[in-house]
Formats: sequence, structure tokens, C-alpha cells
Amino acid sequence: MLNRWWAVPVLAGGAALLAACGSSASPSAGGTTTPAAVHSSPAAAGSAVISTHSTSRGTVLVDAKGHTLYWFAIDTPTTSKCTGSCLSYWPPVTGKPTAAAGASLPHTLGSITGPTGKVQATYDGHPLYTYVGDSAPGQVKGNGQNISGGLWWAMTPTGAKLAAASSGSGGGY
Repeated sequence: MLNRWWAVPVLAGGAALLAACGSSASPSAGGTTTPAAVHSSPAAAGSAVISTHSTSRGTVLVDAKGHTLYWFAIDTPTTSKCTGSCLSYWPPVTGKPTAAAGASLPHTLGSITGPTGKVQATYDGHPLYTYVGDSAPGQVKGNGQNISGGLWWAMTPTGAKLAAASSGSGGGY
């Protein structure tokens, strides 16, 4: 007879993972807004610092690490529709947003309570995310992707959609 001591912790861990992925907390309407530019930084206690960066496809908003910020077409100004497994590919930008020094953005920064219960930064009424497929600053691999139930767009300072990548741009899940 085989020793099955490992089965209980593995099954319990799997059940916990499924419960966490399946949950979809109902975000509440946040609503504080401030004009400016933003740059997201986990090191900045409770704030997301946002700035802009010029890429090969145009100027986009970026976090403190220079990673492109995205918005999800099916979100509303008060609710993130990215929940469950979506969040592992599109991590929300958390914290109250502030403009990086010298950054100038024509639209309003704000925040909502995101699906994880944390403050999520918004720009021009769109909850903001990063994309795990962008492994270095300046990449826009998530732009134009139709995954997780809707289209994803790199956030531009003007709010206009960045041109979608030509065919062959992979990514997603």
C-alpha cells in the first residue's frame, strides 16, 4: 500500500486555490478624483505614481517601473470586471494615483475599490492594470488583446486607443 500522506495538503491547497479564483467580490464605487499624471509604485505607501513613456507605438501611461498601464473595455468607471484568474494576468494598479514630477496628463486621476478590496487607480474613468506579458519597460504586448471577456488597451495620456498590434502578437491565456 502506498503512503498517501501528501494527498490531504495537496487537495486542501487545490480547494483553497479554486475558492480564491472563483470569488468575485463586488467592488464598491470609490470616487476620489484628482487631475494629473500617474506612476504606480508599490514602494510608495498607498500611492500609485503614474507618468508617461514613449513607445514604438505611441505615448502611454506607465507605472514606477516603466511598465505600460492598460484599461479593460468592459470595465465601468466604478467597477473592475477583471476578477478571478483574470487578475493573475492583469494585476490592478493599486493605491491612490498621483502624477510623477513633471508629468502632465489632460484627464482625471481617481480610484475605486477594486475586486481584491484594495484601492485601484483610475485614469479618465478607467480602472488601470499592468500586463504580465510585458516583461520590460516600454512593451505594449497587451494592447488590442481580446482576452478575459473583452478588449484591453494601453492607456494613453489623451485616452485615445493606441493602435492595435498587427497579427502575430501573442499573449493572453
